Amino acid sequence: MSRLVVSEFVTVDGVMEDPGGSEGFERGGWAFRFERGADGDKFKLDEVMGADAQLLGRKTYEGFAAAWPGRDDEAGFAAKMNTMPKYVVSSTLSSPEWQNTTVIDGDIVEEIKALKQRVDGDILVYGSARLVRTMIDHGLVDELRLMVFPVVLGRGERLFADDAQQSAFDLVETKQTGAVAILTLRPTTADA
Repeated sequence: MSRLVVSEFVTVDGVMEDPGGSEGFERGGWAFRFERGADGDKFKLDEVMGADAQLLGRKTYEGFAAAWPGRDDEAGFAAKMNTMPKYVVSSTLSSPEWQNTTVIDGDIVEEIKALKQRVDGDILVYGSARLVRTMIDHGLVDELRLMVFPVVLGRGERLFADDAQQSAFDLVETKQTGAVAILTLRPTTADA
C-alpha cells in the first residue's frame, strides 16, 4: 500500500495559489521572490525522485502538462516528472496528452483508496487545492509537507478553507533552508 504525500508551497497566511506566477493571479509569483537554498532544491529533487506516482487535480495537471514535457535537466527532475505515472482527477478531461496519465472520475474518495492499494511507494500531490481538501477531510493523506514562504498575501486560495473540517497533525520535522521553512506533518492518530 502506498503513502499519499501532499507537498505544497504556502505563504505565512496559508495561500497556495499561483506560487510560480503562471496562473494570472494578481499576487502570483510569490515563491520566486525568496531563495529556498540548496537544501530546499535538494528537498524537492529528493521528493520527486522518491515518488512512484503523482496525483493531481485538473487545473494543476493542466499547468504541469503545459510546462514539463518540453523541459530537460541534468538532475533528472524533469525526466522523472515526465515519465512517472500520473493520475488526474477530473470529470471534464477525457484525453490527457501528457505521457503516462490516467484520468480518475467518479467517486473520488473510493478511487483514491483503490489507487493507494494499487501503487507501491509514495503518491505525490502538488497544488490541487480542492482535491487536497477532500483527501484531508476523508483521512486519505499520510503526510503533509509544507514549504512556508515568509510573505503574507492577504487573499488567494488557501490550503485550508474557512469551513475546513477540524484536523490535527503531528509535527514530524522542521527545517529552515534559505528564506523558507519546511514543515513535515502527519495526521494525528486517534490513539496517540
